[in-house]
Amino acid sequence: MAGRRRALAIPLLLLGFLLLVHVPSAAPQSFIGINYGDVADNLPPPASTARLLKSTTIGKVRLYRTDPAVVSAFAGTGISLLLGASNGDIPNFASSPSAAAAWVASHLPSSSSPAINGISVGNEVLFADDATLAAQLVPALQNVYDALPPNSSIKVSTVNAMDVLASSDPPSSGAFKPALAAALDPLLAFLSKTGSPFLVNPYPYFAYQDDPRPDTLAFCLFQPNAGRPDAGSGLTYTSMFDAQVDAVRAALDAKGYKDVEIVVAETGWPHSGGTDEAGASVENARAFVSGLVSHLRSMVGTPRMPGKSVDTYLFAVYDEDLKPGKASEKSFGLFQTTLTETYPTGLMRNGTTGLAPAPAPTLAQKVPPASPPPATPQVTPTPPGAAAAAPSRHTRSAAESSRAVSALNLLASLGFIMALLV
Repeated sequence: MAGRRRALAIPLLLLGFLLLVHVPSAAPQSFIGINYGDVADNLPPPASTARLLKSTTIGKVRLYRTDPAVVSAFAGTGISLLLGASNGDIPNFASSPSAAAAWVASHLPSSSSPAINGISVGNEVLFADDATLAAQLVPALQNVYDALPPNSSIKVSTVNAMDVLASSDPPSSGAFKPALAAALDPLLAFLSKTGSPFLVNPYPYFAYQDDPRPDTLAFCLFQPNAGRPDAGSGLTYTSMFDAQVDAVRAALDAKGYKDVEIVVAETGWPHSGGTDEAGASVENARAFVSGLVSHLRSMVGTPRMPGKSVDTYLFAVYDEDLKPGKASEKSFGLFQTTLTETYPTGLMRNGTTGLAPAPAPTLAQKVPPASPPPATPQVTPTPPGAAAAAPSRHTRSAAESSRAVSALNLLASLGFIMALLV
């Protein structure tokens, strides 16, 4: 009799496990972060932004400049911060260890919350207008690192553009530009010595701008495609994001720095742009961000680095209306200043679409602008029927709630089955 019970219980236990692993998790995911830019005059208060991001599964936030009010707003959220020092801070940090120590002392929280995972000194310094910054970068990084508290786990690095690569296609040919060796070689040695990551900004959107064909768009948006074989490695790529990340990996490996990890400091897709900016649309932004989030959550990794998702900071929390440049530069925001999603991202917990409206803006702030109208995509990336098949955000919320209740029922049932086996 006991043997028969065990025989019946085994398939039931297996079924219960399969159902349970499909129940959505509401826990923050440390490998998904977001950039919190502030080149705007209409942003909600930092406390409202912290509350918004706490309602998502985002686990990290990157700050471009470290405002103590913003840092303190994230206390108690469970979200860790990547603090930012500007390019303008580099000469002072490089020439004065005491200046670097003063910055660290004044910008690190006095308590353990929020957690600080890293400090980024400068942004795309090797291509800055001030050519003298490149030679001062590593001394600045070293002085900041030396100023950290004893036994600190905080990493110190700098953010690099994809332009540091001389070659990236195919990914196995990835190599750094020889002309940058004088600045890059000391940087890579510092990162290896301190266990800090190589921060880089891969943007499949800009790759599509250079090659605006339908098959390239599908490759950039995580849509079904034929794949692109890499004859040098024997690997096949089905997304531009993986190809770009692996090109950086190949370049690091070629330099002998297999121990230096990669962190994606920025990546995103604009939801609107000018008439000369192919592919900048709500539909394409949604496809890229939701596709990337799903890809990261799968933990598949990249062809060259399988089995682990690279830490990735999405760009960005909000649109930044004061940014110079093309229209798309102002239109990367995943959220509106009304604290709702610009489009469904897959990041909100339990299928919600955002929070209640933010507190009334202060006199120094303008009334938040209306949500941008959906733009007509340059090329329709979604396969026939795929968009229609996706449930609405309200339907998804109900489905997820139902699955959560089912999970509880399954747990109770599994407990009863296990009792029968005793």
